[in-house]
Amino acid sequence: MITEIGITAGEIWHFLDQNGQVTLTKLCGGVEKPRELILMSLGWLAREGHVLVVFDSGDYRISLR
Repeated sequence: MITEIGITAGEIWHFLDQNGQVTLTKLCGGVEKPRELILMSLGWLAREGHVLVVFDSGDYRISLR
């Protein structure tokens, strides 16, 4: 499972690099992985200090640091 989380974290990083700041909803639509896996991978990226996650207007906004 840890490998899948890491691979998905890489996909998220590339998606954010190409699209800039996005909502969690848009991220889940753009990265074709289960939502739970995306959330685990976001946690990994946030813990490592690679992304910022901010709650705004009823949705989370995610961006690269």
